[in-house]
Order: sequence, then structure tokens, then C-alpha cells
Amino acid sequence: MTDQNNAPADAKGFEQVAIDGETPSERLAGTARWVVIIGTLLSLVLVINQLFNLQLMGIVLIEGRYLYVLGGMYLALSFLIFQMRGGKGGVPSLLDWALFAIALACTVYLAQTAQLNLSQGWEYAAPLTGQYVSVVFFVLVLEATRRAGGFVLFCIVTFFAFYPTFAGHVPDPFSGFESTFMQTVPYHIFSAESSFGIPMKAFGGVVIGFILFGAVLQRTGGGQFFNDLALGLVGGYRGGAAKVSIFASGFMGSMSGSVISNVLTTGAVSIPAMRKTGFSAKTAAATEACASTGGVLMPPIMGATAFIMASFLSRPYVEIALAAAIPSILFYWGLFTGIDAYSAKRGLRGLPKPDLPRLREVMIEGWPYIFVFALLLYMMIGLRQESSAPFYATALLLVVNQFRARFRLNKQRLGNMIVGVGMGLAELTAILLGVGLIVGSFSATGLAGTLVNELVFMAGDNTLVLLLMGALTAFIFGMGMTVTACYIFLAVVLAPALEAGGLNTLAVHLFILYWGMVSFITPPVALGAFAASTMAGSNPIATGFEAMRLGGVIYIAPFFFVLNPALIGQAPAWEVVIALSSALVGVALISSALQGYISLVGPLEGALGKPLRVLLFFGGVLIAMPQNALVPLGYAASFAVGAALCVVPIILARRANAVDPRVA
Repeated sequence: MTDQNNAPADAKGFEQVAIDGETPSERLAGTARWVVIIGTLLSLVLVINQLFNLQLMGIVLIEGRYLYVLGGMYLALSFLIFQMRGGKGGVPSLLDWALFAIALACTVYLAQTAQLNLSQGWEYAAPLTGQYVSVVFFVLVLEATRRAGGFVLFCIVTFFAFYPTFAGHVPDPFSGFESTFMQTVPYHIFSAESSFGIPMKAFGGVVIGFILFGAVLQRTGGGQFFNDLALGLVGGYRGGAAKVSIFASGFMGSMSGSVISNVLTTGAVSIPAMRKTGFSAKTAAATEACASTGGVLMPPIMGATAFIMASFLSRPYVEIALAAAIPSILFYWGLFTGIDAYSAKRGLRGLPKPDLPRLREVMIEGWPYIFVFALLLYMMIGLRQESSAPFYATALLLVVNQFRARFRLNKQRLGNMIVGVGMGLAELTAILLGVGLIVGSFSATGLAGTLVNELVFMAGDNTLVLLLMGALTAFIFGMGMTVTACYIFLAVVLAPALEAGGLNTLAVHLFILYWGMVSFITPPVALGAFAASTMAGSNPIATGFEAMRLGGVIYIAPFFFVLNPALIGQAPAWEVVIALSSALVGVALISSALQGYISLVGPLEGALGKPLRVLLFFGGVLIAMPQNALVPLGYAASFAVGAALCVVPIILARRANAVDPRVA
């Protein structure tokens, strides 16, 4: 458990992990380590050759062969990285090495026959040898999914993978075309609609470059720079340690795309710092969990899911990132104002000035990281080179790193970085191949089209009911799947139904992404909150409920932007400005109501405390509420009604503060 009384030591430990890029639970020993390093380097050469069309040694691969080689290589590595009983690292057993070898053998066959598969339609008529190989590869994919994604995801994937074999016996609306086992499995492996469909195409085209960039950035001092930058900007204000967590964890989460790993890295610094400045254990853990969860939703990187979304929608990733900007701002603004209200209510101070880094010195030392990001954004937005941009940015980062003695990559750090990248890519590949089986089953049974009409019929053409059904479905599946797996499943099953209800396509996909995330802070699962609670020494369930209160905006904001596309930038500029301004005011009031304290005004306490908080909450919702068909009020009318509801709580809070001032 983290030492809560020694923040500097914890900070140093975090910096070392972030730079070296390896934790004790992820260490690989001996031959396995070298195999992962060599496999990762070869795969990166393959990707660069394919994306930049270098034609090294005259090699030009069709897309199917490229994906088989890339996916098969990381599938094989996953058996060396993930243990049979769960967990990363350690010494692979003989069985692990056997599975590694079998996976490589299958990969060679699939790559060699890729052209025949394409020309002869093996997904429907594979030769006998091809059928046997597909069965072996299918079993390997399920086992890798179990190891990398956990038992719950394995059960879900297995059920849907076999769904075509009994789809004809399932009652409507879930009945579909039925296939035999030996028809289903080759379809999963040889078609471009299943394991090697859209998710793996996105991985091989864009995702892998950004994962590489994020890993290199963290391991060359980028994480430490942005943490110091956050400390210098807001660390001295009330609740400063928590506000630093919001900025630092948000940025780190955007790079890593993993809520849990983000909690375990940045939490090593932020949680002890929050405890030291007066935050309760559960609030410190809840703050870190919320900040880490929001990082996966924050541009410019957003984790792997956003790139897969771009592939689903056939849109440039830049459009996805720009659309996600305002919802991300609303979430973090709500979290920031909630922390400020919590701190003011309890009279908490900021971090002592001697403990804060000097902003000028931080900028002098870390300006190269900002320059690297500027290059990345220019290539993505200005030049529209999404696939190649992260590789150029990574190359620049590695060059800059050699001139910085503190973070320079030596032999050990370089090896750890490559192993860390390989582990991350193998984990994502195993999950994507498994979740692709779900997509393939809906394609094979024909459910992808018919289920949409059934869901719309069940909702009675009521958009709000359909949205509530969608939110509940996303939350339930988010409890058993990773963010990426949950999004892929819902993009196939749920998104078309919501789009059929007349909602904006991009807003719908962001809606299901957001609701797929809420399970990380919502009991009974709340994996992000539980991970943070172990570091803070707090009660896991209590931490989960505290995270719900602090991050309450994540439950509401998706309804705002899915009902009004102006909040994802899909409207004229003047309307976007008005919608954003109203939403920022409304979100601040909602967060204040959840905390029972209005920042710069006063507390909502006493006999009327709860009714006043309810009034303030609904007033904030109306102010932030977008103009839409469900609420027959324009921006001005909605703002006026909301403001009227907030007048009494604000006046009484001001009077209470005059009697018992709390504002620090």
C-alpha cells in the first residue's frame, strides 16, 4: 500500500516507473523478454513499411496478409506475456511456449494463403486444411482473450462467437440465420467482417502509431513534465493537489487509454498529496478514479477507441477528436468545480509553495514536449496525415530525448520501453481479435440489420426512451468489457437504432463511448474506483459512491450533446458558443448541488439543504439543457427558467456564508 506520509518519495517512485516503463508485475525474464523485444521491433518495421509504402526488400502486402501477420504475431506474443492464471510477466511455461509456436504456425499459413482466401472466398468455402487451421486459430483467439481481457469478457465473447450455431433456435427479436460450427469458424477467421474486420483494420492503420507515441512520451519524461506543469499551474490553490490530479491524470489517461494503469501510475503521486492536504481517503481515491476515467475521453489521443470509432464512421480521426473536445471540457469542468466546492466547504488549502515546482523552470525544461505535440497536431489537422503523424512525432521525441541527460534512454530504459510497447500492443490485439468475433456473429446471422428495427419498435419511436435503453445497455456491457470492446459491440448493436431515431451519428457514437465508461466509477463494479481505493486505504464501495458524486456530470453530459449536436461542434459557430457557455454554467451548478456548496457563494445546509440542492440541480440541468425536440424551450427560455430555480438556493447560500464563512 502507498505510504501516505511521504509524497516526495512517492513522486520519485512514480517518475522512475514512468521513465523506465516497467513495473514489477510486468517484468519478463530471459528468452521471453528478448522474443517480445524482437517481435515488437519486427512488427513496428512491418507497420512503417506498410503505412509509408517503403517496399523494403521489395515487400508489398495486401491488406489481408498484412493484418494476418501483424495480428498473428501479437497474438503469439500474448501467450508469453499473459500467464495462464492471469497477470502479466513472469516466466512462461512450456504450455505457453507451445501456444506461442502454434500461433506462429497458424499465422504463417494464414499469411501465405491470404491471396487465395481473397480470390476464392474462403469465408464461405475454405479447403479442409484451411478449416482445421481456422479452428485452431479460433481457439487461440478465445484463450488469448481470456488471458488479456479477463474471464467475464471471455464468457461474453465465447457466447457470441458461437451464437451463429444456435441463432435459429433463439426467439425473436434475437433470432437469426443459423450456421454449423464448421461454417461459423472459418467465417470468423477468413472474412473481413469478424476478427480481422474494422477493429483490426483500425489497429493496423492508425492505433498502433498513437500507442507507440504515448508509450515513448511517458517513458522519456513527458508524463513527469505534464505533472509538474499541472502542479505549477493549480497546485497552490485550494484543493490544489486534487486539481493537479485532474490535469495530470487526464493527460496521462489520454495517452495510455487505460483507466486502471493510469490510476496505478499517477495515483502513486496524487493520492498521497491529496491526503497530505486534508482530503479524506475515499475522496482522494474517487478524484483520481474520475480524472483517470475522463482521460480516455480527452483529445488529442483519447486512447485506442477513438481511432476505431473513426474507422466505423469512415471519418478522419481529427473530426472525432474535435467533436469530443467540448464533452471532455464539460466533464473536467464539472469535476474541477466539484473539487473546488468540496475544498471550500471544508476549508482546505493548496499545496505549500516550497513543494511546488516553479512554472518558469518547468517550461524551460519541458518546452520540447510542447513542440512535439505541436508537430503532431499540425500533421493531423493541417496536413491530414493521421497514420504517419505519430511516427514523425515519436521520431522527433527520440531525437530530443538524446539531448536531455535526465531522461536519456540507456540500454535498460530502451529495453523496458520496447517491452512495455509490446505488452500494450499484444493486450489490445488479443482483445480486438476476440471482440471482432462478436461483430462477425452479428454479421453472419443478419442480426446487425434486423435488431435495429426491433429496438426502435420496443422504444415506441420515443427518442428519450431509446436513449435511456441505450445508456443502460452500455452501462451493463461496460461492466464486463474493456472500453474498446464495449464500444465495438454497441457500435454494431445499439448505434444504428439510435441513429434511426433521428439522432446525429457522431453524437450517438460518443454517447455510447461515454456510457460505456461510467462502469469504471459506478458500483458494483467500479474498477477504477476500486483500484484507487487500494492505494488510498479507503472502503471500495464508499469510494465508488464518492466517485459517482464527484463525476456525476459523466452521467448527464452525454444526454446534452446527443440531443444537441452543437455541443460536439456540429452547428454554426454562434450556436456552438451559446450552447457551450450555457452548458459550462449549468455543469458548475450541477456539481455544486452534488457537493452541497456553491463556490464563491456558500453552503447549502440545514433543514432546507437538500431541497435547495434539488432546486439547484434541476436549475443547472435546464441552463445546460440543449435546445431540442424533447424540451420545447429555446436557449433563452431554458436559461431563464433554470436561473429562476437557482435564485433562492444562491441567496440562502450567501446568507449562510455571511453567518459562517467557509470560503478559503
